[in-house]
Parts: sequence; C-alpha cells; structure tokens
Amino acid sequence: MKNLMAVVLFSFLLTACGERKKETVEQVQPPAKLKALIIDGQNNHYVWPKTTMMMKDYLEQTDLFTVDVQRMDSVWLGIKYNKDRPEAYHSFIETYPLEDKTYHISESPIQTSDFTFNFNDYDVIISNLGADSPLWPEETRKDFEAFMNNGGGLVVVHAADNAWGEWEEYNKMISLGAWGGRDEKSGPYVYYNEAGKIIKDPSEGVCGSHGPQYEFQLTTRAPEHPIMKGIPEKWLHTPDEMYERMRGPFENATILATAFADVEKNAPPWDPNVKGLGQNVPQLMAINYGKGRVFHSTLGHFDYSMECVGFITTLQRGAEWAATGKVTQEVPKDFPLADASNSRPWK
Repeated sequence: MKNLMAVVLFSFLLTACGERKKETVEQVQPPAKLKALIIDGQNNHYVWPKTTMMMKDYLEQTDLFTVDVQRMDSVWLGIKYNKDRPEAYHSFIETYPLEDKTYHISESPIQTSDFTFNFNDYDVIISNLGADSPLWPEETRKDFEAFMNNGGGLVVVHAADNAWGEWEEYNKMISLGAWGGRDEKSGPYVYYNEAGKIIKDPSEGVCGSHGPQYEFQLTTRAPEHPIMKGIPEKWLHTPDEMYERMRGPFENATILATAFADVEKNAPPWDPNVKGLGQNVPQLMAINYGKGRVFHSTLGHFDYSMECVGFITTLQRGAEWAATGKVTQEVPKDFPLADASNSRPWK
C-alpha cells in the first residue's frame, strides 16, 4: 500500500511539474508583433526608395513591428532637388529595389492609378508618397476610409501631406495639408501665436511653403500625449524643410510640436512674393479619424533629415500610437537637446 501511495504521489508531482513547465513556456511566448505597411511609388523627392528602407529599419529596430513595403502601380522617382548631391538620378531606385518585383519607371508623374489593396491585413499604414501622386480609385479610397473608421492606423511623412487635396476624407485624416491644389477653401492656416493660443487664420494665400533647409528648433506642445511624453520641451532638428502655411479642416487634431517660421529665414528664395509666416507652425500632429488614429509628421525631406534622432524617435512612437493608441517605448538618451541636434548615420 505504501508503494502504491508513493507511485501515485510521484505521478502527481510529475504531472504538476509538467503543468508548471508548460505554463512557464506559455508565459514567455513573445506577443505578436504589430503589422506595418509602407506604401511608396510616387514622390516628388527622388530619395524615396532609400527613405522607405530607412523607415522600415527604424520600425523594426523597436522589435514591435514587422514591416512590409507595397509599391503603387505607378512609379515616378520625382525631382533631384539637391543638384550638388553626387549620386545619379536613378541611384536610389537601383540601390534599394523591392526583391522579386519589377516595375515601370515613368519620367513624369502618372496621372491615373488602378491601385487596390487589402488594408485590413495591417495595424498601421505608413505613407511615403508625395506631391503629384495619382488619386486612388474610388473603391480603394472607400476601403481605406473604412479601414481607418474601424480603428486602423496611419502615419503621414513629409510630402505625403502634399497628395490628394481633392480627397475630402484624406484631408480630414491628415488635418492639415500642403500644395496638392489646396487653397483657402480647403481650410484655414493653423498656428500658435506668441501668447500660446491656437489661431485658425482664414486669410487667402498659398497653401504650403518652406524656406531653404536648415536646422530648426521644435517646441513640444502636448507633453502629456503618449507620443510626446518624456520628450524635451525644446529640441533641435537636423537640416530639413520647415513646412508652413498648411491648410485643412483641422478636426479632432492635437498639435504635438511646432517650429517658428521666421519671416526671413523661412522665406522661399525662389518666390520673392512669399515670406515666412512669422508664427509657430505645426510640425507634428496626432489626429483621430473615426476609431482610427493618424500621426502626421512634416519632417523628413531627405535621408539626412531622417537620420535625426528626433525624427527616428517620433516616427517609432507615432507609429506605435497610431497602431494601438498607446506608447511603450522609452525616449532614448541620445535625443537632441534644445541647442544641439543629434543624428545616427544610417547604413
């Protein structure tokens, strides 16, 4: 009888240990990663094949995302603004191709698109499109609107806010846009005045402007927002275009950070009729659209602009917020200071 009891006890202990071991294994299983998709293919900035890969790498570095890239049905490299850059016009598309895919490259913007996609396979979409991107077909637009209304995430980077001024719902998603046929009918200029008050200015005038590239300081305007929590009140960004005079409906939007558009320093030298606005203009925004969330960053004109630790950090945190509504990432120790920018060379 004692032997039988010992066998039963031994079997019970083995079973219990096995169950505890199984529970331990289940507990250490890593959570499923968020699914992100970068869409590119037409952008007036010819560096876009490289910046797509930079953003893909930045998101994967967080260990929170798996990242796919979808190229549109129409491919236009854009314009080589930086005449003194040594690389050839086609160098970026040749150096950073999509594997196992071929595509026709047009020498000018393509006006129509047959692009279709199942956005519901992803948690967040990152747009690396730009000015002159052809409007998606109506069915694709409706699918994307439904994706966002049902809780999808969107990240809009730099020239992506130039696209689709005629798409009303997209203008609501991004809150403020630039160029793309927009004018005072699209909405007011929005900025912080010297007293720290948000102004909606319905004045007539251009939609979208910037001066030469230079380092400029950003001011955090929503320090308790998940994207900005822990980020310094002021930080210096690497050389970039400072977008200003954006217009839009500005609904359900939070300005996360601004920069001061100096009347002379941010005046476009190619247009003597336009001066800098002389106001604190939005550079980072968070927008709610239906149940969805949008992180809008005007930063990122060229590869060196995206090497800024401020750009990297806000992209990573903004993408997580757009996908989930929260941010779990810490602000890195090498984040820029008020009077010192900081970059991480990307290879």
